[in-house]
Amino acid sequence: MMSAILGKKIGMTNVFSPDGRLVPVTVVQVGPCVVTQVKTMETDGYTALQLGFDERPMEKLNKPIAGHLKKAGDKGFRVLREFRTENVEEIEPGAEVNIDMFTVGEKVTVSGISKGRGFQGTIKRHGFSRGPETHGNRNHRKPGSIGNSAWPAKVIKGKKLPGHMGTDRKTTKNLTIVDIKPEENLILLKGAVPGPKTGILEVYKTKGK
Repeated sequence: MMSAILGKKIGMTNVFSPDGRLVPVTVVQVGPCVVTQVKTMETDGYTALQLGFDERPMEKLNKPIAGHLKKAGDKGFRVLREFRTENVEEIEPGAEVNIDMFTVGEKVTVSGISKGRGFQGTIKRHGFSRGPETHGNRNHRKPGSIGNSAWPAKVIKGKKLPGHMGTDRKTTKNLTIVDIKPEENLILLKGAVPGPKTGILEVYKTKGK
């Protein structure tokens, strides 16, 4: 049984719960995914399944990827991801993984790439406070002193400074599935998930409590 699937973030909205509360939800299109490769202990040293998501014409793929995907049928995919799993004996390339693996009320973990913010200063990137705005002060949004005195006479590595912000892999745990729409391959998750609209997500069944 698969414990993860690929999906796409559609956007956020809100729904009413049975007791009348307004619940903010993120709409995620999960699957359908196709198993494009099965890895076993004998051939690869570990067991895993490679899934393909977001179908596209084979003509738009390069020859190495197209040749690799022919083993799972004549379908091309924009996204290929590998997930570790234990039982792969009964699974063949070309098998479909879909929304049936989830139930309403179940907890899931979602991973994705956060929104890119470009080059940002310390106030937005690290939450620094600004300087005074009046009385002739000209240090409004600068980071301030970062160096040392005569020794070691350099900036210590790891200082919080301006720089590129976003496009990091982020994970949100224990999101509750509020509703499932199998005819549209959509699940509604309570709360927010990483990434922009149309961003690719990995949805995992939450292990343990």
